[in-house]
Amino acid sequence: MGHSIQQIRQNCTKARETMANARAQRFAVGAFNIDNQETLIAVARASQKLQAPVMVEVSHGEVEALGLENVRDMVDNYIAEYGIEMYINLDHSPSVDAAKAGIDAGFEFIHIDISQANHNATDEEIINATRDVVKYATFTGAIVESEPHYFGGSSNVHKEAFDYADIKKTFSTPKGAQGFVIDTQIDTFAAAIGNLHGSYPVPKILDLQLLERIRKALPSSVNISLHGGSGTPSHYYEEAVRLGVTKININSDMRRAFRDTLEKVLRENPDEYAVVKLMPEVTLAVQTVVESKLASYNSIGKSSV
Repeated sequence: MGHSIQQIRQNCTKARETMANARAQRFAVGAFNIDNQETLIAVARASQKLQAPVMVEVSHGEVEALGLENVRDMVDNYIAEYGIEMYINLDHSPSVDAAKAGIDAGFEFIHIDISQANHNATDEEIINATRDVVKYATFTGAIVESEPHYFGGSSNVHKEAFDYADIKKTFSTPKGAQGFVIDTQIDTFAAAIGNLHGSYPVPKILDLQLLERIRKALPSSVNISLHGGSGTPSHYYEEAVRLGVTKININSDMRRAFRDTLEKVLRENPDEYAVVKLMPEVTLAVQTVVESKLASYNSIGKSSV
């Protein structure tokens, strides 16, 4: 039922230590979106099995469906049950107030992204909002993430292809990343190097040379995250981690596994109405996806608990 400020600060300190280890040991912490208990269980079981630190994350829609405090309580329950290292990230928080609410709820990671609500937000508006959240987060030590402009796509399984030439227009630049980090003092820079929210009919292509230049342009203490990790060939993850990426977000690949498996189970069990009997195969399918990502992120055996 909520943490004391001392416990929140301890959790945030531990999260910072884990990210420092990720930078030093070249692994990434997987950040997996949850919008139901089965997905949370799948992530928890994968973390326990592989002894890997993980984040679960909720975006604005998921917060509205589940509630910040409920997410905090559920995660705490599964941390205790499975004996795992798990943190919570508030993903793409669309406003300063929403981000502050996540900090108050004891989330260890906060992603402030006002461009999600306003794609035309100015540089000044984005910087000022990010600075506000960074300042507020010093109270608990929460790790703040942001980016200087709107990040495209949506966390779904798309049938249409995307125009790579258009995507390249929104790529991060080393100079832009460096300036944004200096202006905002964020802990984590969300890089755009060909990653895109959602899963598409064609695989994504990451510009790893650009990533390497961005890493060199930023202080060694700053994390780099990749959003839109679904539908990306695993060799890109492996090389990105080697180059210094320490957080990778996954949503659509888990959603596809969840829905496809649920549809299969329903077809095979037309007379079964007990949800608890339908879900084990679904949970296992999502867990399998999570395990494959953690292997690509070099995070197996990296848990501190």
